[in-house]
Amino acid sequence: MITTPDNDNNFDGPMIFIIIGKGYESDSSEGIDLHIMLKAPDDDTAVREALNALAEEGFIEADLDQIGMLTEVPAEEPHASAYQGAVDGEVAIIRFS
Repeated sequence: MITTPDNDNNFDGPMIFIIIGKGYESDSSEGIDLHIMLKAPDDDTAVREALNALAEEGFIEADLDQIGMLTEVPAEEPHASAYQGAVDGEVAIIRFS
């Protein structure tokens, strides 16, 4: 996996993306609001890895609405521990009921 940024922004820290969307576990289920945090070299890779992680968690479909790069470490949970997991190379999926 590529870990260096694939752009000219010269960002000093790790590139941690947050993707906001909704996941569906069955055709008839109501969507679950999600925040996905992960480290990736660019947004295309981040989306691909997020979709793969959602599939591994049993989601059959996802609507990804927004993607952005975090520039500060979140202070509040559950985002603070999800950020640390992303820095460590995990794909962190936060579910909202």
